[in-house]
Amino acid sequence: MKIDNFVFGPQTLTVPVGTTVTWTNHDDIPHTVVSTEGVFKSKVRDTDEKFSYTFTKPGTYPYYCSVHPKMTGTVVVK
Repeated sequence: MKIDNFVFGPQTLTVPVGTTVTWTNHDDIPHTVVSTEGVFKSKVRDTDEKFSYTFTKPGTYPYYCSVHPKMTGTVVVK
């Protein structure tokens, strides 16, 4: 997953159970990756820093950037 130009890409990612998803910040400003349901929460990630989370249960996991709350995305785990 990439963070670029205030957008998480792709907006929705579908993965099998057990997948580790890594977000990389390609912006010049800090961002976070925070589950709206409290499942995961990154620290502030600066340019080129990464955050990874392993999804062990099926479900839909919406998330956002706590610094820029209009930035949202979803991981669907099947």
